[in-house]
Amino acid sequence: MFKLPPKDIPPFPEFVAIIAACMAATALSVDTMLPALPAMAADFGIDNANRMQLIISVFFMGIGVGQFICGTLSDWLGRRRVLLGGLIVYVLLSLTVSLVTDLEHMILLRFFQGVAAASANVIPRSAIRDLYTGARMAKVLSTSHVIFMAVPIMAPSLGQLIMLAFPWRGIFFALTIAGLLVFVWVWLRLPETLSVEQRFAPSPGKFLRVARYIASEPMSLGYGLAVMVMTAMILCYLSMMPQIFEEVFHQPGYLGLVFALCAGAMAVGAFTNIRLVERLGTRVMSHRSLTALIILSTVHVIWALLGYETLISFTILQGLTMMCMAMCTSNFTAIAMEKVGHVAGTAASLQGVLSMVGGGLIGAWIGQFWSGGVWLLPLAAMGLGLTAICIILVVEKGRLYRNPV
Repeated sequence: MFKLPPKDIPPFPEFVAIIAACMAATALSVDTMLPALPAMAADFGIDNANRMQLIISVFFMGIGVGQFICGTLSDWLGRRRVLLGGLIVYVLLSLTVSLVTDLEHMILLRFFQGVAAASANVIPRSAIRDLYTGARMAKVLSTSHVIFMAVPIMAPSLGQLIMLAFPWRGIFFALTIAGLLVFVWVWLRLPETLSVEQRFAPSPGKFLRVARYIASEPMSLGYGLAVMVMTAMILCYLSMMPQIFEEVFHQPGYLGLVFALCAGAMAVGAFTNIRLVERLGTRVMSHRSLTALIILSTVHVIWALLGYETLISFTILQGLTMMCMAMCTSNFTAIAMEKVGHVAGTAASLQGVLSMVGGGLIGAWIGQFWSGGVWLLPLAAMGLGLTAICIILVVEKGRLYRNPV
């Protein structure tokens, strides 16, 4: 019989599975609905399909704000109660979103759904840090991320499968059920991981001091901005994919397959980075990956403008671009945190707000320029890649492809 709240940490495989299930809720909330955006536009009577991209971008912004709120509250009130509170709000909002009849209310609710979903993203990582260190912590993180990376591969196909039997609202009912299952699992099996002695109340003064430090530390600020640019790139990709397959290729049924292949390419990039980064260093690895991204996206823009784009060429070039993006993002994040180890938790929260909210705003702005040409997506990647490399050139004082001595 279960004792509530549970006193003991569940067995290692189950703990990893709980962490991965929590983190997967965020990805499901984005990727499952990509195939449904055209149907939602028709249901809401939206003539300009670009407005539907806001359903994705405001969710990203909500996550950015929410991870700061939830992370701060969990340091003060404990991990378990904030995670459970966030999950139940997420469940209620998912159910409410399924009932809306206009885009304006959908966008508003999606923002707050992102705020709630952030609890399932940031708190599990904090729980891992509470319980494990060193190699054991790395094992939990890597194992949960392997499971987590499988979600983007399957989620659009899951959304398409749901829409074979139900209207688009069925996707939000599915998210409601998934969130409720994760809530019950956490409630029954995951104990509090942060002792009362380790908790501390929020300090506005500390946040301001850390924010000033990040703003004055070139590497933290510069590479934090580079992460924001990469986040904008991801959002452009997510937002434009449904329109590309609906309006250009006229093959919406292939969205899930191509999305899975691109997600697989990102996973290859992540694993490649794991194998090479210790030998090459974070700067060499990220600078080379960023250069490759710019070259690939430039080739893709020219290829598309010349009228040679096909579904196969799009999949290959976009997949390679996303692979490079994955290698850039992980290393940029690591470099941004190098000089802020003494305030890592607060710094990570503030940099998360910068990357998600800033990236969400930039990605949403770019997406509104969609006019029916595939070239806009690689052009956005090229422009954002050039922006990132210019920022890095400034903070690295013109030195690229070299690690600090």
